[in-house]
Amino acid sequence: MTFLNPTLFTLSLLLAGLTAQSQTGSPAEPVRYVGGETVDPTVHEGRLRYAIGTESRQTVRVNRTHPELADDHGWTYNHAPNLCYWNNTFYQQYLSNPVDEHISPGQTLITTSKDGRQWSKPTVVFPPYVPPKGVQIPDSSNGYMMHQRMGFYVAPNGRLLVLAFYGHAEDPFKEGGIGRVVREAYKDGSYGPIYFIRYTSHKTINGVQWNERNTSYPFYKKSPDVGFIEACDALLSDKLITFQWWDEDRGLDGFYGGKEAREALSYYHRKDGNVVALWKWSHSGLSSDNGQTFSKPVKVPSFVMAGGKQWGQRTDDGRYAICYNPTEYNEHRFPLVVVSGDDGILYDNMLIVQGEVPPRRFFGRWKDFGPCYVRGIEEGNGNPPGNDMWLSYSMNKEDIWVSRIPTPIRYSVKGPVADNFDGLTLNGAVTDWNIYAPKWAPVTVVSAPGGSGKCLELSDKDPYDYARAIRVFEEGNRVQTRLKVRPGQQNTGTLEIDLTDRYGNRPVRIRFDEKGAIVATDGSLEKVLQPYRAGQWYELTISANARLNGSYDLRIDGKTVLEKAALAEAVKSVERLSIRTGPYRNLPNRKTPNEDPEPPLPGADEPVTPAVFYVDDVRINAIN
Repeated sequence: MTFLNPTLFTLSLLLAGLTAQSQTGSPAEPVRYVGGETVDPTVHEGRLRYAIGTESRQTVRVNRTHPELADDHGWTYNHAPNLCYWNNTFYQQYLSNPVDEHISPGQTLITTSKDGRQWSKPTVVFPPYVPPKGVQIPDSSNGYMMHQRMGFYVAPNGRLLVLAFYGHAEDPFKEGGIGRVVREAYKDGSYGPIYFIRYTSHKTINGVQWNERNTSYPFYKKSPDVGFIEACDALLSDKLITFQWWDEDRGLDGFYGGKEAREALSYYHRKDGNVVALWKWSHSGLSSDNGQTFSKPVKVPSFVMAGGKQWGQRTDDGRYAICYNPTEYNEHRFPLVVVSGDDGILYDNMLIVQGEVPPRRFFGRWKDFGPCYVRGIEEGNGNPPGNDMWLSYSMNKEDIWVSRIPTPIRYSVKGPVADNFDGLTLNGAVTDWNIYAPKWAPVTVVSAPGGSGKCLELSDKDPYDYARAIRVFEEGNRVQTRLKVRPGQQNTGTLEIDLTDRYGNRPVRIRFDEKGAIVATDGSLEKVLQPYRAGQWYELTISANARLNGSYDLRIDGKTVLEKAALAEAVKSVERLSIRTGPYRNLPNRKTPNEDPEPPLPGADEPVTPAVFYVDDVRINAIN
């Protein structure tokens, strides 16, 4: 038998304790990303693979000069959306300012949808704050604004509460705060009166607390609706839900129980009952008592991010997912990605949710480029039909979007592709296709024109954005792609068809141009192949030999129009068919100035002449 030296034995125990303390899944490292994929910051898509079947749709497109086409206000700073599903309806809430972040006035709006595709015109749910007579704005402030980290709460009695926070611009936190307001959403689409549910624990400039006498709305206890009061009481007693409020207030009155936090809490329950907290700047913590207490927030080095939000949840397939912007560039927040795992601790496979960054049409302070401030549907706030993960975010802090990610989350396909769209629902989801659909450039399942069955319609009247549909197929070197295309016109609009590799490189490029010609690349050259006519179907057959010195053949309606055309870029394989109604873009990039004032983009609020293209009978298979 061997005996340890007592000093060495004590040291070994200490080392063992340190090892246990640093265990992944413990407070020392609540979560870890173990995947080898990282973002290439030079391109919008980051050279990542796609989360297959993700559908991204714009819910609000701002319009300064024609506000009736947007929200009736014409305000161009829109941000911090929240999402819930209640009464068989999606509710999306977001805050809005005329031009700049944190500059008054500010208000909160809601848009709703039955299917997540068609969204109502936004309505104001919390208007700009008007103080009671005699209440003065502090010298350090220029007015009032809204700020919120959570927007919805479905109470145990089934009531839906809508919430937001009023504060002073341009710093609504701590001494700048006033309080959190609440009102009920009714099933008929209307809303109840506005009340304060909690005043900030900080004092006013006169050294008194905020209360009913110096604020513009009554305290919720004054409501004559007993069920509404019960819903508010249930919310206030849920210390996990209300911990999301910590940012604005910090709780000098002990409301948060002395818990330490960071900004913009998102959380989920692991299978063992522990709660994982996620904050900005890669911070995370754990709670073993359902949010009554939390471990000290720690920075998780494997999750690289800046000041954008991260969102985590348990998905309908029983796994877990975290979405975030994997970049340390705070003013350039793209792409939006998802990583997934089995236990809520270890995450793998960084995939694209949103890889598009359209031009920012209107300058404003702190309007970061890209998909910003992602949030999903919080635990208890509804579960839409299907096995999908729903996300809400702003684009360039200007327009508002949603994304639907089918689960299980996957990035690869096996076997041939044969999509004729006939089995899909009109205006419904496009199975296995990644959809990017702005308001003015939608992608829709429609009845096939000039024939029977259904097809995919890509229409576009947006002067600065495009419709895009991507079909991932089995990665290979020798691949044949067949599809039918029917242009709705021949003198406006373009349709670009690319075969890409897993990194987004585009070795095969074919275009229906705005002059009525079909054009394709042969190496570095563009060749006009033949004219096309509006209202006629064209069958394209692309036989790609995707190798470092590869080539491709192209047939149109059975006729060979290109043979052994050189690839535009050297690749080792291909795995995606990309179809879009506009040219490839990679601006803004990481070097594009973000805070340099500039005028609105010319014609940003005016639709251009519409262009419509139909796509059908997509077949992709390996060539033996």
